[in-house]
Amino acid sequence: MDSTDIAIIGAGAAGLSVAAISAALGLRVVLVERGPMGGDCLNFGCVPSKALLAAAHAAQSARGAGRFGIRTGDVSVDWAAVQAHVRGVIAAIAPNDSAERFRAMGVDVIRASAHFVAPDEIEAGTRRIRFRRCVIAAGSSAIVPKLPGLSGLPFLTNESLFDLKDAPAHLLILGGGPIGIEMAQAHARLGCAVTLIEAAPSIASREDREAVDALRRVLRRDGVTIIEGAAAIAAEAAPEGIALRLADGTRIAGSHLLLALGRAPRLASLDLVAGGIEATAQGIATGADLRSPSNRRIWAAGDIADPAGIGPRAFTHVASQHASVIVKSMLFRLPTGLSYAALPRVTYCDPELAQIGLTEVEARAAGTCAETVRWPLAENDRAVAEGVEAGIVKLVLDRKARLLGATVLAPGAGDWAGMFGLMIDRRLPLSALAGLVVPYPTLPEAAKRAAGQYYTPKLLKPLVKAAVRWLMRLP
Repeated sequence: MDSTDIAIIGAGAAGLSVAAISAALGLRVVLVERGPMGGDCLNFGCVPSKALLAAAHAAQSARGAGRFGIRTGDVSVDWAAVQAHVRGVIAAIAPNDSAERFRAMGVDVIRASAHFVAPDEIEAGTRRIRFRRCVIAAGSSAIVPKLPGLSGLPFLTNESLFDLKDAPAHLLILGGGPIGIEMAQAHARLGCAVTLIEAAPSIASREDREAVDALRRVLRRDGVTIIEGAAAIAAEAAPEGIALRLADGTRIAGSHLLLALGRAPRLASLDLVAGGIEATAQGIATGADLRSPSNRRIWAAGDIADPAGIGPRAFTHVASQHASVIVKSMLFRLPTGLSYAALPRVTYCDPELAQIGLTEVEARAAGTCAETVRWPLAENDRAVAEGVEAGIVKLVLDRKARLLGATVLAPGAGDWAGMFGLMIDRRLPLSALAGLVVPYPTLPEAAKRAAGQYYTPKLLKPLVKAAVRWLMRLP
């Protein structure tokens, strides 16, 4: 039997980060991965989806060049070349996550499936390994609903979508969350017919209504058919490829079906009972320090972690945050814990929809929202110059004019998240943003102008005006 200081199950963002730091500190590390190194983010998620979106945005920019006086002619899409671009992006990033790179760091990389055989032992392939500490970072998979008729029919998830050799003639997307929205816009802009179906009353149901309304108009302008408040109740084969029947009796047929209904933790193969590890339907049960309460040798990170009172978050940047918490808790034994107060999430459509911290609805439900200020991108000079047709900045404030949350619908909105996250995390007053010197002309000026909206009415009160008139009399 082999032994190690740290055993890590899963070579995605969280597992790789913990492995690299642990090895750098001189610890013996075993890293087990049954699938491609880099996990979902590199191979089936963040990287290929953003590469496909980049191609789609380029096509749309070419179509819209005429409004700037640029004549490009008809835009054609070479699907094979687009797919080659996506594969090329993955290949360019893959060496950073490769087994060879981590073996060079001193990490023992095992390409196999792992499961627990005891509270302090795992089995990976033909090897049995005893560990002092273990991090479960096995990730999540796309949810496949128990939809009558679906079994046996061809459908797509994020793990198979990017392998299509030909462009879908008509892509049906079940689920109007971030993945569904991103892929709907990408394929529509690449020339595919797209129908986006959401059972909830609205797509992007967690997000700010005003921003979603504007985004919905953009998607429809791009050619996406959006059906909301309509649950799929059955699937069936069709001459076109596949069809869905909705609760209202509607039948919709398409060439392909993409399931984008959320994620489920990969728990089944781990044999958690043998490891004495408590789990929930959402993942590995942990405290705020990501340590298992039932087996103190175990930590969980990334999509598979279900911290008590907090819940899972399926974002790559959260996996990186988890790795930081685990390094402090597991390696340095420092008191630490998660906080998602300043957590950003971004739907990478065009324009991007970013939410940092609480939405207005969430803050009002918690009783912490005192005021909301906003600024439309239509009043931003850079947006006007670049022909940005939709966008808004909305800031949610507490009673001391500190930021609780920010909603941004704008090109590159995700790039603004750090500024708002820092304000929330450090509890900076809104005056810090209002007084920030922002280059002109830039889109983030809209955030400064939104902050100014809070102070302007206060500066125009009669008492303030009277004080200014009195001060003007002074020599």
